[in-house]
Amino acid sequence: MAVTPQAAPDSPGEVADALREASYLADESTALIAFLAQRLGKPVLVEGPAGVGKTELAKALSRATGRELVRLQCYEGLDEAKALYEWNYRKQLLQIQATASAGDGDSAPVGMGEIFTEQFLLERPLMKAIASPDPVVLLIDEIDKTDQEFEAMLLELLSDFQITIPEMGQISATTHPIVLLTSNNSRELTEALKRRCLYLWLDYPSREREIEIIRLHAPDIDEALAGRLVDVVDMVRELDLKKPPSIAESIDWARTLILMGADDIDEKTFRDSLSIIIKHRTDLDLVAEKIVPRLGGASSNGSSSNGSG
Repeated sequence: MAVTPQAAPDSPGEVADALREASYLADESTALIAFLAQRLGKPVLVEGPAGVGKTELAKALSRATGRELVRLQCYEGLDEAKALYEWNYRKQLLQIQATASAGDGDSAPVGMGEIFTEQFLLERPLMKAIASPDPVVLLIDEIDKTDQEFEAMLLELLSDFQITIPEMGQISATTHPIVLLTSNNSRELTEALKRRCLYLWLDYPSREREIEIIRLHAPDIDEALAGRLVDVVDMVRELDLKKPPSIAESIDWARTLILMGADDIDEKTFRDSLSIIIKHRTDLDLVAEKIVPRLGGASSNGSSSNGSG
């Protein structure tokens, strides 16, 4: 069932409340930038480590505003045809052949204007967001995986919410999308791109906020166990890992502990469920070596107040 898009918010607090209802706990800076994105109509560049909730923010904004989420997942080598549009050449060829077959031999050849029309156009995510009759949330995910040429192609869209198709001319948005670009900060983005965006840096949350996030998504977990989980995850993140545990993996671990009937994270429980938060073989060895000796036999009550260890 379609959800009616919501009106623009009146305050950052209203945005924070809407995001909370969409199961996303936004801090003050996140709520402010999300508010400004909607009121100023500017794209937002969200940078930070992998797994801190950048993509989830776009998903939550989609749920909170009642807008469809249009997602472009970036990767090395992504080009205009996969991001914007491409022509359905097979369908165009069939049209040319059908026109020729129906003619009497004296018919004029098919003109460019007859085959370069909307019916032969294959919309990709950026084009879909611009052409949509209803307002959407456009997520350009992991923009840092593309190159500077791709960034340059985005500038017209981010400045004026329009694109130019040589065969058809300029297409402008009839509604204003909320645009989020995410980056894991693996390379420096161009100044031209940054100038067009509001900026938000997301990092791993504080201990108290991560406990709150975990209990929002896994409400059956005991508060002391949630605290113990966050302390252990924090210890793990301090190690030099290929992939530190994300917030989503902390939530998965909480749900796993509930299903295991665990009331503490001792050595056995930790080893049995370690693959929930660690996804690389070398990381498994390092975590087992560095973290297991620190777990000991402490109870959840005793260890939940020790911070990150």
